[in-house]
Amino acid sequence: MKYFTLGFCLVILLASTGAWAEIYQWTDAQGNIHFGDRPPASSSARSITIDINSYESITVEPFEAFVSNRAGGRKTVTMYSTTWCGVCKRARQFFQAQKIPFREYDVEKTEKGRRDYKKLNGRGVPIILVDDKRMNGFSVGRFKGVYGARKK
Repeated sequence: MKYFTLGFCLVILLASTGAWAEIYQWTDAQGNIHFGDRPPASSSARSITIDINSYESITVEPFEAFVSNRAGGRKTVTMYSTTWCGVCKRARQFFQAQKIPFREYDVEKTEKGRRDYKKLNGRGVPIILVDDKRMNGFSVGRFKGVYGARKK
């Protein structure tokens, strides 16, 4: 029993070493920035902290809209995004393919995007507003449910 307990503790200790992993950033000779879990031997890398700010699940909730621009009975779609967000790119491509008019604000590059994101208490991207509904994240099915099934 003593060896089992000791072995079990050793396995747990070894399995948890991945949780202590660090992320390193360095610049190569051509000026390209790299990230990795191990620093290269040939350059000086610095340890960085990464904040994950994308949603793990999609939620839809009502909210008091501060963007209220209904034109001709059409629903107003506004997306708060970043350039590096793959889910934002999928949402953008879907809106364009379905000819759904939308406004997009980059939360890192535009003043309005930053300001609205803060007002919305944003914790990830994308945030998609459809009139008085807020969608955190994006999926075609959820969006169609919020926007309405009139578009294919």
